[in-house]
Amino acid sequence: MPRLILASMRLPVTVRQTPDGPRVTESVGGVATGLRALQVKGSGPWVGWPGAADDGHIDRGVLDRQLKGFGCVPVHLTLPEVRGFYVGYANGVLWPLCHYLIDQLPVRSRHWNTYESVNARFADTLAELYRPGDLVWIHDYQLMRVPALLRERIPGARIGFFLHIPFPSFEVFRVLPTRERILEGLLGADLVGFHTAAYARHFAVSAGELLDLVVDGTPEEAIVHHAGGETGVGVFPMGIDADRFGGLAEKADPAAHRRSLGVTRRERLLVGIDRLDYTKGIPRRLLAFEHLLRTHPELREHVTLLQVAVPSRTGVSAYRRLRRQVDAMVGRINGLFGTPAWTPVRYLYHGFAQAELVGLYRTADVMLVTPVRDGMNLVAKEFVASRPDEDGVLLLSEFTGAASELAEAMIVNPYDIDETTAALFRALTMSRDERRSRMQALRRRVTQHTLERWRRAFVSALEGRGRSSPQEEPRARPSPTTQVRAVLDELRAAPALVLFLDYDGTLVPFAPAPELARPDAALLDLLGQLATRPRTDVHLVSGRQQSVLEQWFGRLPIGLHAEHGAWSRLRGERLWRRHPAVRPMPYDDLLALLKRYTRETPGALIERKAAGLSWHFRMARPDQGARHAERLFEEAEERWPGDTVEVLRGSMVLEFRPAGVHKGLIIPQALAAAPPDARAVAIGDDRTDEDLFESLPEGSVGIHVGAGPSAAGLRLRDPEACRAFLAGLLAPVPATV
Repeated sequence: MPRLILASMRLPVTVRQTPDGPRVTESVGGVATGLRALQVKGSGPWVGWPGAADDGHIDRGVLDRQLKGFGCVPVHLTLPEVRGFYVGYANGVLWPLCHYLIDQLPVRSRHWNTYESVNARFADTLAELYRPGDLVWIHDYQLMRVPALLRERIPGARIGFFLHIPFPSFEVFRVLPTRERILEGLLGADLVGFHTAAYARHFAVSAGELLDLVVDGTPEEAIVHHAGGETGVGVFPMGIDADRFGGLAEKADPAAHRRSLGVTRRERLLVGIDRLDYTKGIPRRLLAFEHLLRTHPELREHVTLLQVAVPSRTGVSAYRRLRRQVDAMVGRINGLFGTPAWTPVRYLYHGFAQAELVGLYRTADVMLVTPVRDGMNLVAKEFVASRPDEDGVLLLSEFTGAASELAEAMIVNPYDIDETTAALFRALTMSRDERRSRMQALRRRVTQHTLERWRRAFVSALEGRGRSSPQEEPRARPSPTTQVRAVLDELRAAPALVLFLDYDGTLVPFAPAPELARPDAALLDLLGQLATRPRTDVHLVSGRQQSVLEQWFGRLPIGLHAEHGAWSRLRGERLWRRHPAVRPMPYDDLLALLKRYTRETPGALIERKAAGLSWHFRMARPDQGARHAERLFEEAEERWPGDTVEVLRGSMVLEFRPAGVHKGLIIPQALAAAPPDARAVAIGDDRTDEDLFESLPEGSVGIHVGAGPSAAGLRLRDPEACRAFLAGLLAPVPATV
């Protein structure tokens, strides 16, 4: 069994300063407890911040020795680092963004550099601890850059990442100024896990749209292809230790808890237990309860709301404002409806031990879990696991990850006060049989989908994403620098060269529209120098139409091949020639079909060519563009058999070309005009270039640019790396070759 190294922002311990020095105790409850059990089984260390700022007042040597006894390796942070990395960026920017609260974002974020530097320190610590064969599992939004930073340090490591909060929709995520850096950070992992399919889909769409990457598969099992390799995307709904909560619940005495709370037997008890956070929906919950008392006066003095608000981030101004707001709302409701014998809202602003929380779960008639947005919300599952009496009603926000699993709960939209009020009334008046039926179904699911099952599922998937040997580089990653240099040395020493170069995605990055990808002066100069290199022929092989290639490259002494080889104009020639393999295709009917889909897909456009057509959807809405492209692909293949029209998937484009036409057709005529001892080199980035690679004679070199599957023997990261490689051909031949 491989060793598992865990990394999270906080270690699963509590550090207290005593007169005798620092004292470390194990934290209880929540994610930390479950992951702690996994760490013991995996025997690997846990990397994280111990929770005490490194201000010089704590004996670090004593603290580190105690942490080592818990299997923990600290990343010590200074107070300025905590304020910048944790308070300023992680909680000041990423937390509100991922919870769709864009209005909470600062006007300017000044803490990105601190976030990056602290993530780099975590990566350094993990790299020092890493042994060949280890699994590294990184957790949550505070460490979203660590996977890529660790990948730079340990290229062959198996790295997993799990996000415990929501990943927002593309339209929200794109607001983030550092969006590309965050995505690139996560794509350093072999596997990225989420609580729900919606979060996974949002991540995949954002990666595809913002980084122009190919994403295959379903949201539950997507693969993101990128220059660094492939990253799996998985859905792993987190569970709880149901047996632990069930055991505590069996020991609880609901009647004694009611007496201690001063709640009479005739009162129905609504319970809410939350951190005091603006994502938890406490103000809207209070409004719904107030509306319940207004619209159902018969419930006054017969129903009480017990709201536990655990203090959270008290140093942040937004949280201080929230506390003042909640305090005022509780005071208003109690002032309006309270009597000498009855307080409508019992408000407790402090934390509770786990056993005490279970007692509250057992006492509740209705459990209110109504965040405006939450990654999973384990309180809902804890409540269910704590009800061996199979009674009680769970009122659950549809904006929690738990709602996708706990369908038997009463699902509400917390933004709809009237709906929430109606659901409260129904929950209070629900029959015993219905309560029992709902709770039985909920308990089956919660007791089966446990924390241990979640851990096993993720680790198993991460092991499956790994390579057969820790040192083996995946084929989708860029080739090592030493290999690239060796190939360059061989090619520079070759008697003659014939270069076959794709254009879009190979020599230039993809542009939103085809006409925006014009060659820059540096590229034209590079191609010109290659063309004048002794005994070197250059051929540009593109899917673009001949008029575009003529306009952009017609003055260069190179061969031009348009529409995937359907049309060619060799070096020194003035006229374009159509390849004999080109056969007529139903151009007008196909154009009509593409026009229909273009009308239905805002942002899509048609590129007309002499022998074929292209349908671009790069500027369409990501989900709609991909969906319509798939429908168009299926309809075209159904209407026209493969011996008439060939449909190819490209990067945000569908290519329609006459059957039998492909880039490999140009190889024989191009090599016939070259010296007999010439060595062929083909460079491309997509499926159409695979035909070019397959048609090369033995001893040739195929080079793939970017991510995605390829038969090419060499890989370059991106167009910039491709240009650097070509420029390397112009350097003098090494003396040792």
